[in-house]
Amino acid sequence: MKYKTLGNTGLLVSQLCLGTMTFSGGSGVYRHIGSVDQAGADELVKASIEAGINFFDTADVYSAGGSERTLGQAFKNLGIARKDYVLATKVYSRMGQGRNDVGASRGHIMDAVEASLKRLQTDHIDLYQIHATDTLTPGEETLRVLDDLIRQGKVRYIGVSNWQAWRIATALGISARLNLARFNTLQAYYSVAGRDLERELGPLLEAEKMGLLVWSPLAGGLLSGRFSRDNQSPEGSQRSEFDFPIVDKERAWNVIDVMRPIADAHGCSPARIALAWLLSKPVVTSVLVGAKRLNQLEDNIAAIDITLSEEEMRQLDAVSELPLEYPGWMLATQGADRMGPIDLWRDKVAPAS
Repeated sequence: MKYKTLGNTGLLVSQLCLGTMTFSGGSGVYRHIGSVDQAGADELVKASIEAGINFFDTADVYSAGGSERTLGQAFKNLGIARKDYVLATKVYSRMGQGRNDVGASRGHIMDAVEASLKRLQTDHIDLYQIHATDTLTPGEETLRVLDDLIRQGKVRYIGVSNWQAWRIATALGISARLNLARFNTLQAYYSVAGRDLERELGPLLEAEKMGLLVWSPLAGGLLSGRFSRDNQSPEGSQRSEFDFPIVDKERAWNVIDVMRPIADAHGCSPARIALAWLLSKPVVTSVLVGAKRLNQLEDNIAAIDITLSEEEMRQLDAVSELPLEYPGWMLATQGADRMGPIDLWRDKVAPAS
């Protein structure tokens, strides 16, 4: 296993993180996603630890707290010392019927953190993440309560998930102005079939030295190897029942067409190639891998040992390239005579002639 610092901190986390949305089960969307019982969770956590994974991610909303309870119990059942794993969870989503049982207000966060600590059977959360955007709560209020939790020792680092670049930049400015703890990470969707993050979020993360934690690296299973242009709804597939995240399917089929021969050359699944592509990106800190079965987890873990050649990366980058979007194409046009060819982060754009 390989490790990186969690953003601009001294905390080392494995480049693969076990995502536990599959733990427990429940109603609604979790009826399709979360079906791993306690014995299965113990097996997956044990295999992760043995492979060198020290990073585990959950959220209070997953299976209405069931994922946190199952994960916390797995650590206890396996006798894993608290210092030997990095624990991340999230807050924001509705956890009750009351008007204030949702959001990023001081009241909800203070209630939610206590509930998460109890379910996880721990006295602190290593990375506490705001799971979504709260348009009602002032950013300063959210940052002040997170800073208080860090000072109290209940939380050690903070992050966000699914935020826009401008909102993250604004929050970082508030933290700097008021001398409050700053967000260390963003957890976001990113895959070789969905590279929208590269437009604004990626450059911001690199400039501000924030870590990137990638969710759904296989685009909801679309890049697992089971799907293709000719088999778009394989029997028993979770994505066939829950079509998420949103993906440009035609681009995804083109990506899969290129991935398959690369996977054959490496003697592995297309899923490993999709993960290896992400792991090669400097902005990526850790990739969340979720599994219902041990063989799925083992296949994903094996991606850490794959090194893609420059030609293989070129092919994957080319087939998955984002269409130019304003102001990107204008930056290339106006900056050509001053800077020459401009590297718009990952997209290479030729200067105007």
